This record gives sequence, C-alpha cells and structure tokens, in this order.
Amino acid sequence: IIKACRDFLDDGGFTLVDTPIITPAACEGTTTLFGLDYFEEKAYLTQSGQLYNEAACMSVGKTYCFGPTFRAEKSKTRRHLTEFWMIEPEVAFADLDDIMDLAQEYLCAIVQRVLTERREELKVLERDIAVLEKVQSPFPHISYHEAFDILEKEGTQTPRGSDFGGTDETIISSQFDRPVIVHRYPAAIKAFYMQPDRENPELALCMDILAPEGYGEIIGGSQRIHDYDLLSERIEEHHLPREAFQWYLDLRKYGSVPHSGFGMGVERVVAWICGIDHVRETIAFPRMLHRMYP
Repeated sequence: IIKACRDFLDDGGFTLVDTPIITPAACEGTTTLFGLDYFEEKAYLTQSGQLYNEAACMSVGKTYCFGPTFRAEKSKTRRHLTEFWMIEPEVAFADLDDIMDLAQEYLCAIVQRVLTERREELKVLERDIAVLEKVQSPFPHISYHEAFDILEKEGTQTPRGSDFGGTDETIISSQFDRPVIVHRYPAAIKAFYMQPDRENPELALCMDILAPEGYGEIIGGSQRIHDYDLLSERIEEHHLPREAFQWYLDLRKYGSVPHSGFGMGVERVVAWICGIDHVRETIAFPRMLHRMYP
C-alpha cells in the first residue's frame, strides 16, 4: 500500500521533501501536542508536515512528505494511534476542487493496485474483495450540512455546527458503497490555515474522505489561506503565538498563490483496505493512550 501511494505521487511529478519532526508550533491544534525541551526552548513533535510542505510547493510546484506524526489525543477507539504515519501531498495553483479530484484519483489508484498485485493476500485476510471493487470514480460529494441532514434523520445527538464523532462518520458513510467526500465544514471547528468560502465565509474550503464500513476519516485536506492579512487575523483569532508562525506568514509577505493539500493516515487506510478491526494491528509497535511498550 505504501509503495502504491508513493509510486502514484512520484509518477505524477510530485517531489518528496522531508519535513521536520521537531517543530516550534502547532499545525492541527494546540490541545494535542507532545511537548519537549529543545535546548531550553519549547518545541513539539510534529502533528503534520503541512506547513513546511506549503513552503516546498512554492519551489517545486507539487510536493509530498512521508513520515511519522504525533497527536496527544486522549482517544480510546479502534481508529486512533498517538503515533502514526501520514503521506501529505501539497500542490501550488490548486483549489479545493483540484485537491478533491486528486484525493479521489489517489485512493482509487491505491485500491486498484492492491487488488491487482495483492489479491491472494486479501483472500488470506478473508477480506470481502467485492467491497473494494466498488471503489471507483466518481465518489459521492456532499456538503457538511447535507451530511448533517443524514445524521438528523438517523436521530444523532451531535448538535449541528459540531465536528463529527466516530459514530457520526459511520452513519454518513453507511449511506454509500464507496468512500464519500464531505466538504465545506464550518470554519469555526476547523484549523486556522483553511481558506474561507467566498460565497459563505463561515464555511471553510476543506474536505474529509470517509471510508465505508465504519473506518471513518482516512483523508483530510483543504485549500490554504494565501493572503497575508487574512492568515494573520486567523492566527490572532486562534490565540496562537505569532512568533512561532512568523516564518509561515512570511511565505505570503511578498505575494503567494492559491494552494491546497491533504493528509492520508497510512494505518487507517491499511485497516480499511485489509478489513482489520483495530488500527493497532496495522503497525508493528502501536502507540496508544495507555500503551508505550514495547
């Protein structure tokens, strides 16, 4: 699966750029950071290589990183690890529609590659191959509010305007026979760097891809803010330390271009494609809320 991921990007003209594991700031929110002392300065284990990818794509056009990421989420579910691997493409001159198309093409290529080259292994795992054969373009596209219409019909207790929980994602994805793309979430519940929708600034130009069969979100992405002043406002609104993000702001200081990207959690995709019940079974040495050994 990893080889299929990387071959697709390499063949598509993407340049692999290694992004740092030790970083000075949050990417996905300050509440899920693992902090460490870095020569008497505060530093953190990376949540994502995205911010550095944004710098790299301005040089090479299309880039990606592949490496470990860390989230201090106090979640005890079959979908969560505190240390996991992500592949994250980033594309200059790309908007939300472009990145949704790329992510859809990407997943289809991965699944088809596995079906072609590893069908016997899937049979050993007793995977229902007919389910994977349905993973073809186009994927259904629904807005956040259309997704909530589905949830409310099913009697969800999650209030509209909140992010989806695991049960919500399962309900939404159960309506479709292939992954579904949910786009344009409320900006208030999403990360600071997401471009607002011009037609409704209360919505962010972002998307998640939910896998069928209850495997939840496997890809999350967005169009990034490329305007210096707007990004500066968002950093202030999210009460983030400006000095830690000054380099990120400086990328836009003398002009930038629309750009977009996404991250794909490798272990979740492996769990989904292989039909594995718990994400801990997809990696040799899983790190979870109460598991740090061996």
